[in-house]
Amino acid sequence: MNKSMLTGVIAGAVAVTAIGGVAGYRALNPEPKFAEVLAVEPVTETRKTPKEVCEDVAVSEQAPVKDPNRIAGTAIGAVAGGLLGSQIGSGKGRTVGTVAGAAAGGYAGHQVQKSMQEKDTVTRIERRCKTVYESHTETIGYDVRYRLGEEEGLVRMDHPPGPRIPVKDGELQLQASATP
Repeated sequence: MNKSMLTGVIAGAVAVTAIGGVAGYRALNPEPKFAEVLAVEPVTETRKTPKEVCEDVAVSEQAPVKDPNRIAGTAIGAVAGGLLGSQIGSGKGRTVGTVAGAAAGGYAGHQVQKSMQEKDTVTRIERRCKTVYESHTETIGYDVRYRLGEEEGLVRMDHPPGPRIPVKDGELQLQASATP
């Protein structure tokens, strides 16, 4: 055998042994097809949404006054007071009583009308609105702790993964749903 032929046989044997060793290693230690899910924690976010709330409220206020100077009350009081005052005494005393009664009656009539006007109210319905905020919680993802072979890791997913996550070429397949 010549030297180059011997070198070729040895090189070929080494290559076959190396390739067979890698294939044998892969056969004995296959790449995992799934990662085991150890824990799943939902990730939530609280959002506040504005909302307008309205209610009808009864509002009472003083009624519009038709006689702001209270002339009617003053006049009626003066006439009544004058009539009563004229019943007192005689002669000039009667005249003084009539004038005094008219003055007192006019003042009393003015005050009575004022009191009645202040108590005279009207009620109307008024709509009052305010903004309130409603809170609601949304799940925006899932933090997943997993084990792939001997290593543990953490990944965020948009859906709950189930008991395991598919693996292809050593990479987690996060879009695919896990099969039980």
